[in-house]
Amino acid sequence: MAYSWNWQVFLQPSATGEGTYLAWLFEGFKWTIALSLGAWLIALLIGSIVGVLRTVPNRWLNKLATGYVEVFRNIPLLVQLFIWYFVLPELLPVDWGNAFKQTDPLLQQFLSAMLCLGLFTSARVAEQVRAGINSLPPGQRAAGLAMGFTLPQLYRYVLLPMAYRIIVPPLTSEFLNIFKNSAVATTIGLVELSRQAQQLVDFTAQPYEAFIAVTLLYVIINVTVMSLMRRLEQRVRIPGYIGSK
Repeated sequence: MAYSWNWQVFLQPSATGEGTYLAWLFEGFKWTIALSLGAWLIALLIGSIVGVLRTVPNRWLNKLATGYVEVFRNIPLLVQLFIWYFVLPELLPVDWGNAFKQTDPLLQQFLSAMLCLGLFTSARVAEQVRAGINSLPPGQRAAGLAMGFTLPQLYRYVLLPMAYRIIVPPLTSEFLNIFKNSAVATTIGLVELSRQAQQLVDFTAQPYEAFIAVTLLYVIINVTVMSLMRRLEQRVRIPGYIGSK
């Protein structure tokens, strides 16, 4: 193989003079973490609300929530990202659109990517929440109503605490996916992990080292998330349900 390996490239001063190339990668790593965690908070909050609406005894709320899920699940993520970043500012009121376009470009990219990833993933989370609620025995709903709980109280104190415990494994998969999907933000210029790797290749012509390093950083993220979620799953397991001991 004619390729010339050079692992010392990460310790070399960057082309911009701002630290080393390793510092570049860690800067991208921090943006990936911030983007993914922000998007996950949006996904979990909105996904939970939409998932609940898909199970309430109201036809119109059901249809509204179903429409939300179908829209965000069936439009490719990359298309949604371009809509948020390029199209939405033109559809906003002029003052709002101009204010967005005049903000720091990095902030524009970050906010657009975070909202896009969050809403895209929220549709998937909504389906997990809906499935978790529907998997509960009908007697739990009936018992809660018989005790005098209102519908919001029934969901808050009876259905959702049980449903969340059941759906920890699929939520773990969605949590991992949001880190991997964050790489699409490179298409609008956000300097997340994969973008920094591409720039490192452009300046150093060492693609193998760059992408091996990025792969290892993604593996670290995934292993950490899996370990934390596995501990959470063990703590909240419900006797008599799948995955319990």
